[in-house]
Amino acid sequence: MAGYYYGQLSKEKKAVYDMLAAGCDALAAVIRVPDLGTEVLSDIYLRMKLDLPLLFFVTGFHYRKMPGADHVEVLPDYLFDRGKVKMHRQAVTARLERLARPLKGKSDREKELAIHDFILENVTYDKLKKSYSHEIIGPLTQGVGVCEGIAKTVKALCDAVGLPCIVALSEAAPEIGVRYRHTWNVVTVEGQRYHMDATFDNSLQRGMKRYDYFNLDDRHIFRDHQKLVLPLPECSGDKGYFYRSLSFTKTEDVEKRVRQALRKKQEHFVFHWRGGGLNQEILRQLLEKCAGAAAERGKTVGCSLNRAQAVIQLDFSDAPAGEVLVEEPDEGQKL
Repeated sequence: MAGYYYGQLSKEKKAVYDMLAAGCDALAAVIRVPDLGTEVLSDIYLRMKLDLPLLFFVTGFHYRKMPGADHVEVLPDYLFDRGKVKMHRQAVTARLERLARPLKGKSDREKELAIHDFILENVTYDKLKKSYSHEIIGPLTQGVGVCEGIAKTVKALCDAVGLPCIVALSEAAPEIGVRYRHTWNVVTVEGQRYHMDATFDNSLQRGMKRYDYFNLDDRHIFRDHQKLVLPLPECSGDKGYFYRSLSFTKTEDVEKRVRQALRKKQEHFVFHWRGGGLNQEILRQLLEKCAGAAAERGKTVGCSLNRAQAVIQLDFSDAPAGEVLVEEPDEGQKL
């Protein structure tokens, strides 16, 4: 199946993409391609790497050109030697097959949820940003990754179970403190496209899985994601949003559900607020009602707030209540 970014190219550029992909797959030392210019070649290489996560052993390229020639010679940079590439390919293929096998016959939604939860349960963010953490080999074989490796792993798993998936890439924004580009995914589920950022959800986990960035539309994802490097298809669906049934507009409805959670002896409760701007006064009202319900059962309430997505996690415990924790789901990108 041709990748999304491949499909956006002209016939001439597709030919270069195909030559690069075939040469890298064969671990060629030199790949001869038509000379379309440095900027175009770099763009084609980027698209190939986002489309083809199984080329995890290719980390970059150099090129050379003879004077007057109408072609260039591309020299790929490989992460391992030929023998180790073969070994790691076998390990990655086996891992993908093992993970995909239980999902055979499941619905699109079940597949997507399983892939999202695999990241949250098995992958730790690599603060050292080792080279393999930018590729699927990090999350799949080492249990570590950065956003690029995580998004590519989500795509590789989606490819393995037949879910259309794109790796999204946004620009850095140093003027507001975002130091690096960021990657996440666009997944097609039951005919609808959604944004899914497993890296951000992974960073928000405190005692329970989080789904703040599971199946968002364009309007919501770009509240805290920067402008795109490469264009994406529109994501306008909202029926797949994880917290759809836990999205409230009235403080009394939140209080009612908190009481249910306390009766069931849940330690945590997460919900989405869509009752207007989540300002300090609204937050105070919400916490007052929730704290009152908790006190009736001898509990205190801690609160974590993802302000950009208006998602709140309440934690019930016997310890003294702490201050509101404003969460920054940015995997350490901020200055």
